Amino acid sequence: MRYPLARALADNFLGHAPGWYKAAIVAFLALNPLLLLFAGPIATGWAFLAEFIFTLAMALKCYPLQPGGLLALESVLLGLTTPETVYQESVANFEVILLLMFMVAGIYFMRELLLFTFTRLLMAIESKRLLSLTFVLVGAALSAFLDALTVTAVLIAVCTGFYSVYHKVASGKKIHAAEPHDHTRDDGVHEFHREDLDQFRAFLRSLVMHGAVGTALGGVMTLVGEPQNLLIAEKAGWNFAEFFREMAHVTVPVFACGVLTTLLLETTGRFGYGAQLPSAVRAVLLDYGAMESARRTDRDRAALLVQGLGAVVLVLGLAFHVAAVGLVGLLIIVLLTALNGITEEHRIGRAFEEALPFTALLVVFFTIVSVIHDQHLFTPVIDAVLAMERHLQPVMFFLANGVLSTISDNVFVATVYISEVRSALDAGLIDRQHFDHLAVAINTGTNLPSVATPNGQAAFLFLLTSALAPLIRLSYGRMVWMALPYTLVLSGVGALAIWFWS
Repeated sequence: MRYPLARALADNFLGHAPGWYKAAIVAFLALNPLLLLFAGPIATGWAFLAEFIFTLAMALKCYPLQPGGLLALESVLLGLTTPETVYQESVANFEVILLLMFMVAGIYFMRELLLFTFTRLLMAIESKRLLSLTFVLVGAALSAFLDALTVTAVLIAVCTGFYSVYHKVASGKKIHAAEPHDHTRDDGVHEFHREDLDQFRAFLRSLVMHGAVGTALGGVMTLVGEPQNLLIAEKAGWNFAEFFREMAHVTVPVFACGVLTTLLLETTGRFGYGAQLPSAVRAVLLDYGAMESARRTDRDRAALLVQGLGAVVLVLGLAFHVAAVGLVGLLIIVLLTALNGITEEHRIGRAFEEALPFTALLVVFFTIVSVIHDQHLFTPVIDAVLAMERHLQPVMFFLANGVLSTISDNVFVATVYISEVRSALDAGLIDRQHFDHLAVAINTGTNLPSVATPNGQAAFLFLLTSALAPLIRLSYGRMVWMALPYTLVLSGVGALAIWFWS
């Protein structure tokens, strides 16, 4: 080999990613300057957005932080945005960053309680339709008063726990992310086959997707459900009750139709739903639960009790908004580690392994959002909608917000739109009633159609890039496919409700 160092550098680039993927990223990086030179900054900005979405779609091939980060760095070097804009965008979302840093780690220290509780629930409810409905309702109820990312972290912890129990008991090996080659227990009590593993993965995929959609159904309904809700309520001057009342004519029928969609999907088995818990896996979970109960010591029971008290503190702290969500998560970390005797730094450090890569990825995403902001990529859409006839504007705002939120950050889209509408109200271009209609359209538009892709909601993106996704084979394309029926129902019912009431 004539140039071993060059070959080593090429091999090291993006690690074990496929060769064609590495070539695609290199092509993007090489072509973007030419695109800027010959097509201008707006076209190049849209190209960066499409390329970043590509890195998200290939998340199971290569974690998006590295290729997405290279694209983000290039966008700054080419002058499409500035470090100052990226910093301001990050500061504007600092509460979300705090949440990821501390709340997800706090949930990590409650994993025994979550696994204990949801295993009992899983064993008690044998009907898959009823179990799926439970996940949707629990996800919606929690997201209405907590944060969707927090609820998603709980779902991830629960499903990862289920998979880990299966893996540990079935293979007799230490739990790890790689797929086990032998699914037979050492004692020969249960035999596991590829069909059981595939069906179990499909079962967990459907549950976690139902729960994730539930976070969107509940998050849109209340002032505290999503970050953009607070922003819209502040611009509109609505309190908690007023926000719920103003949104109810859209959110209530959407919620009802979302629940019916869950039942329909589990009944028909379409779009990747309907998979049942294999009887062999159920037997493993039952045996494991009985074994854990039999060998649970007083120290273990005390730990569960402390985690239960921590869960109460968590719910009360978030429901009454005593502090930023991330600070409540830090409180939970301190309480649970102190009271359960977890004082070694390396044990505490494990709790942060899941969320910090995603936190870095989110800041990279804010760089792409900064490109959208500095190049005014969405401005033509806003101007076009405001130029339409008055009676068409609410439903068109809903649809435009929905489309843009599927490819960008819904908090950013809501910020841009509500600011423009508020400026129009202050300038006397629209009246207060029309402003309220548009505010409802903006809030529901950024919350409901955005379930179409992981780009639209941070909770969905967190799920896609979590350690659970490769375990249950939940890729970008599969998420889009499984979310499609919900996207159509939620978007269609929401648009009809806005059209009818506006």
